[in-house]
Amino acid sequence: MSQVLAAARTVIDRGLAVFPLPLGGRVPERGWQLQATLLPERLPELLTGRGVGIGCRASGAVALDLDVHDDDDGPGVLAALADRLGEVVPETFTVATPSGGRHLYFRAPMGCTIGSTSGGRTALGPGIDVRGPGHRSGGYLVGPGSLVDGRPYVIVRDVPVARLPDWIAARLQNRPR
Repeated sequence: MSQVLAAARTVIDRGLAVFPLPLGGRVPERGWQLQATLLPERLPELLTGRGVGIGCRASGAVALDLDVHDDDDGPGVLAALADRLGEVVPETFTVATPSGGRHLYFRAPMGCTIGSTSGGRTALGPGIDVRGPGHRSGGYLVGPGSLVDGRPYVIVRDVPVARLPDWIAARLQNRPR
């Protein structure tokens, strides 16, 4: 089994739905939401010669993309927020990005609608992008086993996907206007 298929199988084993990305790319083809699957038997047909995407809506997941570049220190910002609130960031399924950042995956609480935000617009602070199930198709992230610009996305913490902590959900949840 190739590195991509092995990583995708691990992702599915953790309850996260995968879909194909163009080889070396980050942007999925139109209709990717309909291809997202939790069925390991579909992996060879979907992912041979492709990269891996992880769909948040199909997974019932919220992902924090902790960036590390320029002036951004997403991991440091999240740790400082947790410390300030007297909370901890739970251990959860984590993927290292080629830039040195991290993707942390969490189970979305029932009835919690969290959209995708980026570019310093999240309520968690600079350097933290959010990919959530949203209202319609949800967000996605490049998954482990994928190569972008020849650099890999790699699983660095293979543990169960933790429930999104209330202190994070409260900051991200869409509120009625």
